[in-house]
Amino acid sequence: MEGNIDDNILRNCTAMVLSSEFDQSSKELEHYNSTALLAILGNVLKAADLTMSKRTIAKDRLHDCVYPLPEPSHNISTWHKLIWSTVFIAMLIVAIVGNSIVIWIVAAHRRMRTVTNCYMVSLSISDLFMASLNCLPNFIYMLNSDWAFGLELCMASNFIAYWTVASSVFTLVAITLNRYMAIVHPLRHRRSKTRTQTVLVLIWLISVFLALPCILYSDLKTKRYMNGELRRACYMLWPDGRYPNSKTEYIYNILFLCVTYIIPLAVMAVCYSIMGRELWGSKTIGQMTQRHVESIKSKRKVVRMFAVVVTIFLICWLPYHSYFVYAYHNKGIVVKTYVQDLFLSFYWLAMSNSMVNPIIYYWMNPRFRAYFKLIICYCGGIRNPDKASIDLNVIRMNGESHYYLTRSKSGPVSLGVQHLRRPPETQVLCLPRGYSEVVRHSPNTRNNQETKAIQR
Repeated sequence: MEGNIDDNILRNCTAMVLSSEFDQSSKELEHYNSTALLAILGNVLKAADLTMSKRTIAKDRLHDCVYPLPEPSHNISTWHKLIWSTVFIAMLIVAIVGNSIVIWIVAAHRRMRTVTNCYMVSLSISDLFMASLNCLPNFIYMLNSDWAFGLELCMASNFIAYWTVASSVFTLVAITLNRYMAIVHPLRHRRSKTRTQTVLVLIWLISVFLALPCILYSDLKTKRYMNGELRRACYMLWPDGRYPNSKTEYIYNILFLCVTYIIPLAVMAVCYSIMGRELWGSKTIGQMTQRHVESIKSKRKVVRMFAVVVTIFLICWLPYHSYFVYAYHNKGIVVKTYVQDLFLSFYWLAMSNSMVNPIIYYWMNPRFRAYFKLIICYCGGIRNPDKASIDLNVIRMNGESHYYLTRSKSGPVSLGVQHLRRPPETQVLCLPRGYSEVVRHSPNTRNNQETKAIQR
């Protein structure tokens, strides 16, 4: 113990720990002095069946009660909080809205339900959970240095953080391997929605397994300050203690870093290198048929898009992971005055990965861009999507594919006892830049439909 301690404070604090942590009778403890109570507590802590985490909690509660902290170590000004709040709220809005749109595009439109897009939906679900269920409460916690959401949400937040990170990176690996087989080994590649669904279920189950320790070992700790203020911390209490003394936590985080960051990125780097050599280093375009040329260009676009997604993932998460490894070996950094801003910066960068992917899809995928424009620009003013059939159409000009959306309305009309369908009324919702109108010719034979675009 440190310095001179008031005997009455020591007695009350020891009795509080014995009654709250070990179910000792408060009335019986009133008859003992501080020396006797400390002896009782010492014997209880030496019990063979007592776990290390229970010992750690008891010692922490006694220390915090006897030696209340002078003042919170991390307090930031109101204007500082306002700046961080603006930055985080903007990121959260883009992440939640963007990923929700991606999920809607694939779920609501049959033509978009490809194998690759199913993986993209899984990625968007992970990002949506990360932004809405983990980032928001954690940001409030880091801003105020106080966890105000209870033990249950503490457990859920820690679990969702590890679960969604693992599922995101495993989904990226699955996408990479899917593209690798389609490009490098096309004869051995078999597309199947059932197989894709099985892979996604395995990804989510493995991610849940990796995140289970967060449910088992999440805990709350209350810190008392001399001014009477109480602040709660959400942290991981392992069988051998907590940070910075727990070796178990360090080993778990290092293994998690290897399984969900280092190894997957190494695998994806090798796969994309081989795919790049296959797509950009094989035959020249002039030696191929037109159909083969279009297939190669399409594959290049997809590979380029996902290579950007993986690169952004690497950049966003590298500072965050590096900080935790450095902080474990340099424990003095956690008391520095600048550490709160530093960690908020790294945390924002890691969480911003959730908002970047929809932006990449809009930028690099013309099909997604067509649907994004439908939402963002409200092209065509659709108000009743249940009464309209939204179709994705393609214009091929000079070897390039340009996508636009149309809405076809039709309804039953009565003619005697027969029910016929009105001819569809086609309305162009979104056109690619550079085209002023679309002319549709629909002969009697459905297979001979022709679509022409008039260029501006």
